[in-house]
Parts: sequence; structure tokens; C-alpha cells
Amino acid sequence: MIYSGVNMLMVAFVFLGCVPLVISLYQFLLIGLHSFKNHYPLTGCHFPQVSILVPAWNEVNVLDSTIESLMDMSYPKEKLRIYIIDDASTDSTPDLMKKKMTKYPGNVFHIRRHKGGEGKAHTLNHGINEVLNESWSEAFLIMDADVLFEKNALRKMTRHLRDPDVGAVTAYIKEGSRPGSLMTSFIDFEYITAQAASRRAQNILAFMACLAGGAQLHTRENLLAIGGRIDTSSLAEDTFTTFKTQLNGRKAIFDGNAIVWAEEPDNIDGLWKQRLRWARGNLQITKQYSHLWLNKKMHPHLGSISFSFIWFSILLMPIFMILASIGLASLFFLDFPLSWKLFKMFWILNVVVYVFVTLFSFLIDPISARQSWLAGIVFPGLISLCIIILSYIPGLLEYLILDNEKHLNWKTLDLTPMVIILLMYLWLSLSMVAAFGAKVIEKVKHLKWLSKPMLLISGYGPLLCAITFNSYISELRGKEMKWDKTEKTGKVQIKS
Repeated sequence: MIYSGVNMLMVAFVFLGCVPLVISLYQFLLIGLHSFKNHYPLTGCHFPQVSILVPAWNEVNVLDSTIESLMDMSYPKEKLRIYIIDDASTDSTPDLMKKKMTKYPGNVFHIRRHKGGEGKAHTLNHGINEVLNESWSEAFLIMDADVLFEKNALRKMTRHLRDPDVGAVTAYIKEGSRPGSLMTSFIDFEYITAQAASRRAQNILAFMACLAGGAQLHTRENLLAIGGRIDTSSLAEDTFTTFKTQLNGRKAIFDGNAIVWAEEPDNIDGLWKQRLRWARGNLQITKQYSHLWLNKKMHPHLGSISFSFIWFSILLMPIFMILASIGLASLFFLDFPLSWKLFKMFWILNVVVYVFVTLFSFLIDPISARQSWLAGIVFPGLISLCIIILSYIPGLLEYLILDNEKHLNWKTLDLTPMVIILLMYLWLSLSMVAAFGAKVIEKVKHLKWLSKPMLLISGYGPLLCAITFNSYISELRGKEMKWDKTEKTGKVQIKS
């Protein structure tokens, strides 16, 4: 009975490892409904007076092109005001702003904090407080200093505000670094799935997990309803704003046709800092809204089963992968034939999801998919890709590793196939360790060149899991909520 109970627990661990795959497939299958169930029938030409709030600290490298792209938008200039909220910058931001205010009087404004360094949310609140004191603004666009808006992006966002039930709208942020790198190619492909795909699915399910921090539009009424300020108690101010908007009874909408371009990290360390901040913020959100999960009385959509599954499949993915590894490795010794069947089942499911998501990406965003297709192929890592390919061909793994013999007990295996099988079983966890190793090596002067090959071997997906796992440790240790600013160089361009 004990033996059977342990077996069942290990099988359950393996099935937990399948949860993120199933949820990913679920979201992609929903996207097909977006053509029939969306917010567009309630939209129309709508041009409210928009105040654009741009927090900036030593952003002189990007502010010039950002302001020019905003002024070049096909939006009535008399209904547009740009506020650069200068967080006590020590570069030449004040000099640049004098030139821009002279060039665009009545459109460009400079709000300077004389004491800064408290982070993005505090900087935004300083600007919001000043701008809200005036009655001119009917809507507020919160964005990052490096983001470039396509000409029609803002008008595609404001059209949703014609519906009085909408409180906030977010755009589709795309990676726009020129020249690019291996890292930016990975991010480019990731954003197709994480934004263009996932947020369309969330539109269908009538909830939004997070308004993109680089491009979120709020009605004046919504901003006042959530307190007239951005949350400063966590590292996920954007997500807090998103939750509050919906809990107050207003809709949060994603418009995948409103496209903006941003400069993303081009190395592992830069990505690690950015995503660690995001992951820690999500943990803080999870704790803050612990009463919301699976509680439809709190909110019919945020409290739904679908939202909880989507949220926790990402938040707990490292744990699911570790448990799956433990389950397979344990069953190797307890019931080898069962472990082998579960292993094949897991990776065949990987094949289905991997192929479906990769091909579907070309339908969602063909331009970005064509530019980052190679990153999409190696997204799970070369070793995982090899296992995926081998799992797809019936009998090939058995032929290569088991020599076509039907082993009923692990004790009948030779040492080499035993080690190979155990390593494959544990790779779900070891890939995260290897990805962390790529981060460590990147900082070693004479070994830095090895970081890219290691990342290719381990995979971008496992790197994101390693970052999420690190966020658990940071939160458990009560690490300081430090805003590690991502360095911007001004190499972002609107791609065509």
C-alpha cells in the first residue's frame, strides 16, 4: 500500500509538470475566438485630451527619439501633452528638455524632481500629482522613456475609451533593438507568445493579468478610482494597477494592433535584473490578493478557475519542473516501465505544444516571427530540442538507448543507458541550473564567450524559470525592493 501510494504521488508530480504545457495550449486555442469575441464593436473614433507621463532618470540617450515619435503620431496635437518626469537626472536631460519645450510649446513639459532615486512608481506619482491638479487631462498614457509609438498606436488605444466601462487599455510592446542580439531575438519571440497571444486569450476570458508598463492608457476616472497614484509597496506597480482597475468594476483591454517598440536587455545579466523584479512583484501580488484566487465572489473573472490556472502555471513553473524531475527519477527505481511511459508522454505533449505554438506565432505576428524564427526553434534549448525530436519518432529513443530490449527493471540496464535516462529525467531541473551557469559565466572575463553557447544548450525558457526560482529565494530572504534600472542606449527603432 505504501509502495502504491508513493507511486501515485510521483505520477502526480509528473502530471503537475504538464500543467504549464496544457495551459499554454489552452490559451493558444482560445485565440481563434478573438475574431468573434473582442472589444472592437464597441470602439470608434475617440480623441480625448491625453497627458503622456514619461518617467525618466538619465535617459537623455532615448528621450529625443521618444518625444519626436510621440509628436509624429497621427493624433490631434491640440489634444496631446507630453510630460517628462525627470527623477533628478544627472545627465543633460534638463538641457534637452529646454530645446524640446521651445520646439513644441504647449505640447512638451518638463517636471523635475530635485530629490530622486526612489524608483519608477514614486517618479510617476510625482508627475501624476501635478497633472491631476489640472482639469485638462481626460486620459493618461503611462509609458517608459525608451518606447517608440507607431503613428496610429495611440488612436488605436483611445478608441476603446469610447466604451465608458473601459478603464485602461494596453498596447502590444515589441522588441525593437537595432542591431539585435541572441537575447533580443529570444525576447522578440517570447513577446509574441506572452503578449500578442496570451493577452488576446485574456481578452476573450474578460480579464487582464497585467497592463504593459511601457504603454498603458487610463481614463481620468479610472486613475482617480484607483487612488490617483501608482502603487509603491511592491515591484509590480503595473500589475497592482491592473488588478485595481478590474476590481473597481472597469475593463482592462489589450489591443494587439496598437504597436509600440522598446529596447530590451541584450545580455543575460540585464534580463535577469529586469525579470527578477517582475517575478518578485508577481509573488507580492499573489500574497496581497490571496483572498481573490478561485473566489468569483470577489470578481467574476479574476476569481475564475481560468485566471488562477494561467497565473499559477507561470508563477509556479519552476516548482512544477522540479517535481516532474523528482517524479520521473523516483519512478525510475520504483517502476521503470511506468517512468519511461510517463517520460515519453511528457515529451510528446511538449512536441504538440512546441510545434503548435511555434507555427501559430507566424499567424499572430508574421513579421516578428520571421525575424526571430531561429530563436523560436531553440527557445527550449538544444538538449530539450533533441529530446523533443527523438520523442516524436516512434521507437527511436528505445533503439538508441535501450537497444530495442524491453526492460522491466532498471537493474537490467547497463550503466551508460542508466545514466543517460536519469539525466534526461532530471533535465527539466538541470536545464535551469545550466541557464544559471550561463549567467555566472557571463560575468567571468575570460569565459564570457561561453555564456551564449551555454544559453543555447540550456534554453531561454529554462532561464526564465531560473529567474522565477531566484525570486522565491529573494522574497523568502526579505531582500530589499531595489529598482534595478535596465540600461538604455537608444538603439531602439520602429521596424517594418
